[in-house]
Amino acid sequence: MSYILAFAGSNSSVSINYKLVKYTASLIKGQEVKLRDMSKYPFPMYSQDVENENGFSNSLVEFKNEITNAKGLIISVNEHNSYPSAYFKNTLDWLSRLDSKFLADKKIFLMATSGGGRGAIGALEVAEKMLARFQGTIVETFSLPKYGENFDEEKGITNDDLAKVFAAKLDSFVKAIS
Repeated sequence: MSYILAFAGSNSSVSINYKLVKYTASLIKGQEVKLRDMSKYPFPMYSQDVENENGFSNSLVEFKNEITNAKGLIISVNEHNSYPSAYFKNTLDWLSRLDSKFLADKKIFLMATSGGGRGAIGALEVAEKMLARFQGTIVETFSLPKYGENFDEEKGITNDDLAKVFAAKLDSFVKAIS
């Protein structure tokens, strides 16, 4: 367990949550960070029939093993109608079929962002409860509202107050896994 695994709960190729995760991963120094672009993991919609007929895909097993071998996770969830996306829920459904405690002993920095003023806080709150169900420990949460106004892909978080809160929470997470 020598690395941090970072990914967004979105399968969009233009995900702003992935951009936030990528930025966050770039700030961690002295530790290996594996960044996963979930748009490259096209898991089918979970159903017992699909599981019975096809079993578990190699990419799902590999992803679960990466989670198992990580010392911590950085996850940013996207929001669809105040809840995490169906893709994120589906991914958790598949992972939980492999192992209902797939997040056991995992420390997590859970984030969310959106273009709106609430910063995907609804999805963040739901995801926090979902991840705890699978034995994950949420060390910190962070919500970035108004992504278009408060984030620049080259500079990162541009709002000074939000940047300070974010930095403190990231530091707390890194200390918790060290």
